[in-house]
Amino acid sequence: MNAIKMLLFDVDGVLTDGTILIHADGTESKAFNIRDGAGIVWAQRAGLAVGLLSARSAEATAIRAAQLGISVVVQGRGDKLAGYEQILADANLTDEQVGYMGDDLQDLPVLRRAGFSAAPADAAPEVRSAVQWVSSSRGGHGAVRECIEHVLRAQGHWRTAVADFLGS
Repeated sequence: MNAIKMLLFDVDGVLTDGTILIHADGTESKAFNIRDGAGIVWAQRAGLAVGLLSARSAEATAIRAAQLGISVVVQGRGDKLAGYEQILADANLTDEQVGYMGDDLQDLPVLRRAGFSAAPADAAPEVRSAVQWVSSSRGGHGAVRECIEHVLRAQGHWRTAVADFLGS
């Protein structure tokens, strides 16, 4: 776990509960969990890069990434493994240095390669059985935050993150 330098997350079903609202004007929206966002900020403060890898392209995803200071955003890649390999090449990282959280079958190729693999509690059964760690929370309901806490604790960074808020 100490080798992890980047955490990648799928979006729909991981950072959201998978619901996409299509409005009458054709725009869409998604709901993101504020605690997941806080966890992403803490991961970045601890020195981890954070990225998003999504098969779908959505403006809401780009906006949320910008709000959280996430610069690694690959959207519209139905072949997630190709998107993952692009991210690794751009960041000069190896599989062992990346953690990935996904929830559905298209995530399996990346989950099998990443040094640390994780899934939300409501991920597809095939995904849950293929990963190293499963959150007790569902996608869009704190699974990302829980995953980040798990990694930060394993790397010895969690106490520092908490101390920042206690003034210690």
